[in-house]
Amino acid sequence: MSIENTTDVDLVSVTIDGIQVSVPKDTLVIRAAEQVGVQIPRFCDHPLLAPVGACRQCLVDVPDAGNGRGFPKPQASCTLPVAEGMVVSTQVTSPVADKAQQGIMEFLLINHPLDCPVCDKGGECPLQNQAMSNGRGESRFSADSTTAGLKRTFPKPINLSPQILLDRERCIVCQRCTRFTSEIAGDPFIEMVERGAQQQVGIAEDAPFLSYFAGNTIQICPVGALTSEDYRFRSRPFDLVSSPSVTEHDASGSAIRVDHRRGKVVRRLAGNDPEVNEEWITDKDRFAFHYAQQPDRLTYPQVRDEDGALRPASWPEAFAVAARGLHAAGASAVLMGGRHTAEDAYAYSKLARVGLGTNDIDFRARPHSAEEADFLASHVVLTGPEGGSVTYTDLERATTVVLVGFEPEDEAGVVFLRLRKASRSGTRVLAIAPFSTRGLRKMNGTLLPTVPGGEPAALESLLGHADHGLDASSVLLLGERLATVPGALSAAAALAAKSGARLAWLPRRAGDRGAVEAGCLPNLLPGGRPIADASARVDAATTWGVDALPETAGRDGDGIVAALLAGEVGGLVVSGVDPDDTADPAATRAAIEKAAFVVALELRETDVTRSADVVFPVAPATDKAGTFVNWEGRPRPFEAILSNPASLPDLRILAGIAEELHAIGAGAPLGFRTVAEARAEMADMGPWDGQRLAAPSVTATKATTTEGLVLSTWKQLIDGGTMQHGDKYLAATARPTVACVSQTVFDAVGPTVTVTGDRGSVTLPAVAVDDIVDGVVWLPANSLGRGVLADVASPGSRVTVKGGTS
Repeated sequence: MSIENTTDVDLVSVTIDGIQVSVPKDTLVIRAAEQVGVQIPRFCDHPLLAPVGACRQCLVDVPDAGNGRGFPKPQASCTLPVAEGMVVSTQVTSPVADKAQQGIMEFLLINHPLDCPVCDKGGECPLQNQAMSNGRGESRFSADSTTAGLKRTFPKPINLSPQILLDRERCIVCQRCTRFTSEIAGDPFIEMVERGAQQQVGIAEDAPFLSYFAGNTIQICPVGALTSEDYRFRSRPFDLVSSPSVTEHDASGSAIRVDHRRGKVVRRLAGNDPEVNEEWITDKDRFAFHYAQQPDRLTYPQVRDEDGALRPASWPEAFAVAARGLHAAGASAVLMGGRHTAEDAYAYSKLARVGLGTNDIDFRARPHSAEEADFLASHVVLTGPEGGSVTYTDLERATTVVLVGFEPEDEAGVVFLRLRKASRSGTRVLAIAPFSTRGLRKMNGTLLPTVPGGEPAALESLLGHADHGLDASSVLLLGERLATVPGALSAAAALAAKSGARLAWLPRRAGDRGAVEAGCLPNLLPGGRPIADASARVDAATTWGVDALPETAGRDGDGIVAALLAGEVGGLVVSGVDPDDTADPAATRAAIEKAAFVVALELRETDVTRSADVVFPVAPATDKAGTFVNWEGRPRPFEAILSNPASLPDLRILAGIAEELHAIGAGAPLGFRTVAEARAEMADMGPWDGQRLAAPSVTATKATTTEGLVLSTWKQLIDGGTMQHGDKYLAATARPTVACVSQTVFDAVGPTVTVTGDRGSVTLPAVAVDDIVDGVVWLPANSLGRGVLADVASPGSRVTVKGGTS
């Protein structure tokens, strides 16, 4: 019997258990065996890790077939490449291989505790499974031996970090965990220590396992040696129901598996998606799911009574009160954050146009600019993997990747892992930033030192640079923070046009890209239809069954806040907005307070809900179906996992408000109530096939030179975000909250500094960074107080830095 693998690569013919197969040169025997349907037992082997041959469980017999390709003893198939004419016998056909594997299994079990009934891995343990399928039926380790049947033990467990626990006696020294941290994450905090029977996973006394990706070691551990504080002893694997889903924390679009029991999420694991996250996720994706289980979760609608207090209300009453209040308030606007599914975002977009009659809608509850809206309309919307957008695969193939306003390890962890993988294969990573971050160093990246605000000039300098020149195989990764620098996005677009490099926009939030596609911008309708284009408005109006749509572009988020303060807008529909994340937190809070009527759609109680006139409880990602569109433009659909009657999807709530508005003669109904109906209408509308908006060129402006340092800031992966609430162990793994300054500044002010801006002061420890641009101070945006935007100043502004606490 013969199996041929027809590819253009150099092929090698090998026979495995009597079946001839042709595989690419340098293929490992263990992989070739999989192609003929033979599963060789293994523990240390992992397809995404370099071969190591540590556990020896995958031994196979490779006899000499007369061509010099044989070996006198069994060989580890996970480290042995195939050779032309090689003959391999696995445990299926070779008693020698079978006996060797049984012997290795016996050795592994000599000191392994037989605590399967209480081990977290019991029921999904490769050691447990393969001991049954490829091990002996009985043990020769008995009380008659000189050790009196005593197994090696260690004190247990030990904390590798606040979240990761190690039971050393369960470890079989496969080294999967240490190889992952070294090869994939670049965080070699754990290593094999001691030798012989005492060899074990260890950490340095002053360096705990504080990696953003530590949870992956738990999942790939083939035994129960590594567990998490969050899940340990919480449930048995066979008592859980597993459902595929997509992470809701960032724009990576990572596939995950959600394990739940009795209507409650118990743990989350990485899904296997080779095109996106491979088999890895961040610890935030893995552990930050308790936010939906907090005591302050909203469980019923509320309306404000005549005494000014919020009281419980039925859904029909809340819909009616919201509709009447918005209608009475006159001109209304929609402010929504970037956490919504594409279907919910589409509902917000449609409600604004057909229900409220306005283009005053914006999903960017953060510092932004009119330049950004035009850039998104011309360079981002209507792109995707099928339309030629940059993908994860393209990052691996790029000769050069330039990071601008983007710190991947903090802002999109899975993108960081792919970039690190690419850098290990030769991709050059450049960062236009004020200093070399830990993530950049792990990618062996090159810093192009830039003061915040100097990004346009730095981008222009790349064109034709002898050392950093770009071409068609290069990629520019643009973070959302670039919108705070006038002219930066225009400079990036110009550089791409002149050099042939490709552009990709990487927002922080999972729903940002879908909101662009759904038209949640003041200049854009769903499917990339420009509001300024009459034919685009007619096309959308026809699909929606209305006579006409508002003709003029609306106000952006900052404009809506200003209009509320000026009394030009009275009604506000707001969802997923934290005022402290906006460009001017104080103004945003004042605008919400001053609005004539506020309808808030939220998961938990917030400052916004406490000021609202009607409050609707919305469903978290686990309780509804939807689609997140990741940074590539790749749709990532998921289905509802849990059913909770205490909340509804945003689109169902918006449909109820629109129907009540229509009942009182204002606007039109949305025409859908379910996710399936919304998806069908979105598919029917489709993308705009007309001319896209042209992004105007914006000239960069130079910051006025004044005394003080320039403030640089961004959010760290694990910080004070509300979607990380509920897991104290995850919170304890956050990186230290410090101010990064140059050695010159550090020498002048000392180890503790007070940073003062036009909005207030914060005091925190200082750290001297070798290559930070002199004259810059960096603060973590959401790790102290109410956040840098609320407590200090806007990014790029001038602040004073003084020593001590005054």
